[in-house]
Amino acid sequence: MTKSALAWALAATGSLAVVTATPAVAQASADDSEFAASSIARGETTTAIASLEIERQASPDDPALLINLGIAYAHIGKEEKAREMFDAALKSDNPVELETADGNATDSRRLARKAMAMLARGEFRAATNRVAQRD
Repeated sequence: MTKSALAWALAATGSLAVVTATPAVAQASADDSEFAASSIARGETTTAIASLEIERQASPDDPALLINLGIAYAHIGKEEKAREMFDAALKSDNPVELETADGNATDSRRLARKAMAMLARGEFRAATNRVAQRD
């Protein structure tokens, strides 16, 4: 079963892409996720983080949400906070399957491990520089 939420996916090239999985959760959550996605697409990462943190209050153990937050924090250079979010997604008791932009499905734990590896290699730093220019 694919998780219905905004999910940041790590594409084969190592870049990031916003994807939406098949719908199955409350519309309010989907609307909040779409707002966060559009904020990030416009380079308004801090606005997206604020929205995602509000969602996190209602779903603190949602792996897709934790991964999204981790990537958003990595984009603004808050690597320790990003690592904390990825680690929480990895340790979640509720792993989910997420659909990526290229149509592939991946387990949230696998995606969290991939994001942690990217963070360790500094692959988010280029995105951090682009976001800093827009925010």
